[in-house]
Amino acid sequence: MAARRFGVGSDQGEGSAVFQKTGELRSTLPVMEVELWPACQLLTWHFFYRNPPHLLLLALALALTLPPAAPQPAPGSAAEPQEDDARCLKGVKADLRDPEGRLTSWTSNTSAGAVCDFSGISCWNPQESRILAVSLSGFGLQGKIPPALQYCRSANMLDLSSNALEGQIPPALCDWIPFVVNLDLSGNRLTGPLPSELANCRFLNSLKLSDNAFSGQIPASLARLDRLKALDLSGNRLEGQIPSQLGSAFSKDSFSGNSGLCGHPVSSRCGSGLGGTGLGIVMLPGSSAPPLRCSSPSSSGDAPGRARLAAAARAAEEASRRSLRLIQIGRRRA
Repeated sequence: MAARRFGVGSDQGEGSAVFQKTGELRSTLPVMEVELWPACQLLTWHFFYRNPPHLLLLALALALTLPPAAPQPAPGSAAEPQEDDARCLKGVKADLRDPEGRLTSWTSNTSAGAVCDFSGISCWNPQESRILAVSLSGFGLQGKIPPALQYCRSANMLDLSSNALEGQIPPALCDWIPFVVNLDLSGNRLTGPLPSELANCRFLNSLKLSDNAFSGQIPASLARLDRLKALDLSGNRLEGQIPSQLGSAFSKDSFSGNSGLCGHPVSSRCGSGLGGTGLGIVMLPGSSAPPLRCSSPSSSGDAPGRARLAAAARAAEEASRRSLRLIQIGRRRA
């Protein structure tokens, strides 16, 4: 009997009757609700004895309707956010070759705050494992940009400069680290085109991709990076016209060392053609022209040089007319 469990004798009248009633109620509860019964035992004898039975039943009903507490993730489970960062560093270490042993401090200890002591790693809070920066510049690392970086989503700095990384920039890089502010991949052996998806790193303040072997054109989408304050694409194999917005926002040094680039600020225009005082001459087979000296026609006091250049242009024009007449005669005969 419930009354004996609380140390109450059966001769205590109404109080005993109340406990008997509640004992019967307990026996009728579903199995899953009986687990709430120990909470009801916390009520004092004063409440049970002094209050009428209907109040006791009301209290029990309220206790049974309380929602269960939200489950908490177990330590070390995947639900803990810091586990993603630990997984990130494990993957980075596994994906890269480390001939100089610079990552030996990256142990299997992933307890709260432990990864913050890893070489090249900074955290938002030393007591947690939320990575702020991955700075591995000059570590002598080899391989490709690790896909495991997708688990370092809280990082706002990624510096892999001055290593021996190869391959292309993954188009999904900005999906992996969407809050990156400083991205430095300079001084590696990276190849291929610059992915237009770099524009998805919309918080970028600094983008350094110099001294690699990137090829192709500069994506026009990079002009959408309105927070960008520093850009370095020098020392690559880029070609084509520099997007006008980037050309007006950054100096010539940002694009130097790319012989195929044109447009402001590296040159006044793209393409070839006649302009200024220059003059193009096409010599056709069978044409003749006066010999030219290697002198500038615009030099002061070089009127004879300008005259020879004009004569050569007239000779080339006459040769072109003769060639055209020969072509027309040949068509008529055919």
